[in-house]
Amino acid sequence: MNYFFSTKDSSVLNDIMMLLVRVFIGIAMIFLHGLPKLENLLSSEPIKFYNFLSLSPETTLIIATIIEIVGAFFIIIGLFTRASSLILMLMMIIAAFGYHYSDPFSLRENSLLYLSIFTLIFAFGSRKYSIDNMLTKRRESKW
Repeated sequence: MNYFFSTKDSSVLNDIMMLLVRVFIGIAMIFLHGLPKLENLLSSEPIKFYNFLSLSPETTLIIATIIEIVGAFFIIIGLFTRASSLILMLMMIIAAFGYHYSDPFSLRENSLLYLSIFTLIFAFGSRKYSIDNMLTKRRESKW
């Protein structure tokens, strides 16, 4: 019962929870956002997408698709986790305050939730169960 009222951390539990969050959010980003954009890109229908920084909708869609699939995959495996989460954070800021600027909060909510989770991943890193951690250990062992 003390666990629920304690302010002390359990590093093992934190490592496991970060792994689960990384895997879940990465899979959600790939399957709910990245792959549908890839299908849109590969379809024969005309592309209607957000025109960011005067780039064509096709270029913006290609960039968004690559970021959502590759960045989310890197977060899942824990490789370049902070860099990937930073790029995905920027993308969610553009989605929430650019594309959905005039929309009601209910349409902005999804991108803001992703933004908050990517911000936490950026702040805390990939933790123990990640390729980043293995690479750091290898560098520290002076192999």
